[in-house]
Amino acid sequence: MSSSDAVLPKPRVLIVYYTHTQQALRVADAMADVLRERGCEVTKAGIEFTEPRYLDRFSVFPFRHAVFDIVPLLIPQLRQKTGQIKIPEAAQTGDYDLICFGSPTWFFRTAMPLRSYLESDEAGKILAGKPFAAYVVCRRYWSVNLHEVERRGKARGGTWLDGIRFTYEGGQIRSLLSLLSYFGKGEMRERSLGIKIPPTNLKPDFGEQAKVFANQLADKVTGKDQPAASS
Repeated sequence: MSSSDAVLPKPRVLIVYYTHTQQALRVADAMADVLRERGCEVTKAGIEFTEPRYLDRFSVFPFRHAVFDIVPLLIPQLRQKTGQIKIPEAAQTGDYDLICFGSPTWFFRTAMPLRSYLESDEAGKILAGKPFAAYVVCRRYWSVNLHEVERRGKARGGTWLDGIRFTYEGGQIRSLLSLLSYFGKGEMRERSLGIKIPPTNLKPDFGEQAKVFANQLADKVTGKDQPAASS
């Protein structure tokens, strides 16, 4: 067999994410489908939040108390604290060609579980000398979250590629009411406190956004441009 006939190994991609409402997982699934179509071997690794101070609150969904179960995280989040997590085996060690991180925004910043992973020895092993990207699932605020992932990933030896945000519908007040309603009820409602509210969670077009972003990453990790669409 000539060198030109040799089968090259598939690029290995790891998607590390944290989710409680499954929104970050929905993005991971959409991206994984595209990356696999582009010839990548994709592994998804969901971080589990096991910090004893919050375990009881985060062991169920919807929350028992939508506001009071979340407020205790305010100060630790603003102080960029870490907590106990369970790391899937795939995110503990491995030689990946690309790592992508996904996280919701908690009080303006990267969610504590993903921050805790980025500070772990396991993340250092995965990221050293490797390119990485990130996506943020959020109601409004995303830039501080994305920059934090970029900064921490670089500190662990990774090379930053790109990031993207997936935002929810509605303005500042109504989107907050919508999200808190969903946290407390686990379902979409048309009104909260007598106010008409928009749907929460990912917008319907998130799949197309994820497809575009995944193709951009695939171009970089495979060294090949996206195939042109047939007429």
